[in-house]
Amino acid sequence: MKKLPDELMFLEHRKAVQLTTDARIDGKVVVITGATSGVGLEALKKIVLNEVYVFVVARNIFKAKELINHLKINNNAKIDLIEADFSILSDVRKAAEEILNKTSRIDILINCAGLHSTKRILTKEGNETVFAVNHLASFLFTYLLLDTIKASAPSRILQINSEGHRFNGLNIDDLDWKNRHYTGLRGYGASKTAQLLTTWEFHDQLIGSGVTINAMHPGDVKTNIGQNNGLIYRLFSKLVIQRFLKDPKVSGESIYYLIAEPSLEKVSGQYFHLTQKSVPAKHALDRTLGKKIYLKTLEICEID
Repeated sequence: MKKLPDELMFLEHRKAVQLTTDARIDGKVVVITGATSGVGLEALKKIVLNEVYVFVVARNIFKAKELINHLKINNNAKIDLIEADFSILSDVRKAAEEILNKTSRIDILINCAGLHSTKRILTKEGNETVFAVNHLASFLFTYLLLDTIKASAPSRILQINSEGHRFNGLNIDDLDWKNRHYTGLRGYGASKTAQLLTTWEFHDQLIGSGVTINAMHPGDVKTNIGQNNGLIYRLFSKLVIQRFLKDPKVSGESIYYLIAEPSLEKVSGQYFHLTQKSVPAKHALDRTLGKKIYLKTLEICEID
């Protein structure tokens, strides 16, 4: 059978048997966003079976507390809840500051918070909401924690991305879709493309630091993403889309593999489909555009 082009191999990777690890991360300090549902929650379930100190960043602190009360947690694992709405960059800054005031080391950062919207909605800071949550927030959060992550090396950063980056939509001159018709797929694709492009920029800066940064698609699994949309979308998702999706447990296992597996300690600047090394779409490998979106993101996030 003829081999698929590299950029289409994700179609094979989704059917592959995914890798797992028995490695433990005892003693590590872990920061994770988006862990109150879906793939983030499944990853958290695996992480807290270790003797770890975990910062869980959550928008709904009451939901997070209730969830944690029902988790099976190692007796020596500690969880600290940090309240933040990642559509608001000032909240991202506060969350980073709170974490840095509580710990002098960060061994693992997992940026898992994500959003899909069928409508163009602006945040109170004037950014398109999906772009703000999926890209700006994860970028700013990583940037603010980076010195501590580097001081804790060897350490790992994992960006939970998506095959949705293949929908593209990234226009550096119209990031908030003021001059174009917004669609949910292209808006989502733009945010995930920007996240990938800046991941490669972070990787270049981190060479030799002992810090790795990778991105991964967490699989075609059932999550709550998109449930902020209207009734028609939610019904379509429940009755059609969800029927073809897998249990998110495979995502949790795969995330844990990427942050814990010893053989990956020095692997960086890679894109994974679950645990399979994959090739992103060509537009997400455009390093000229990557440098531009990196600088533009610094500007939007008001980073000097």
